[in-house]
Amino acid sequence: MKKTYPLFRKAALAEGISFLLLLGVAMPLKYFGGQPKAVTLAGSLHGLLFVTYVVLAWEVRTRYKKDFRWLSRAALASVLPFGTFVMDKEWKREEEAISAA
Repeated sequence: MKKTYPLFRKAALAEGISFLLLLGVAMPLKYFGGQPKAVTLAGSLHGLLFVTYVVLAWEVRTRYKKDFRWLSRAALASVLPFGTFVMDKEWKREEEAISAA
């Protein structure tokens, strides 16, 4: 699949946004606003996006012969706030190098 890397980067962006919304909006609504449904909804969406991100990270690793260190860094980026945004600059360079080859 030629579009594996672009799909991965889009999933990483969506996962990062959903993680920040979960932490910065839904959890305060639950704990300070008495609205636990916010975490249920945001958490479900984030969970779906997280699974998509992990599957696509594995696909990128396999298809483009990335090493375990690459996969470890992708995993770490997914659990740190802003992690996927920080890593996107590197991933963009990798994607451009792959496209140029």
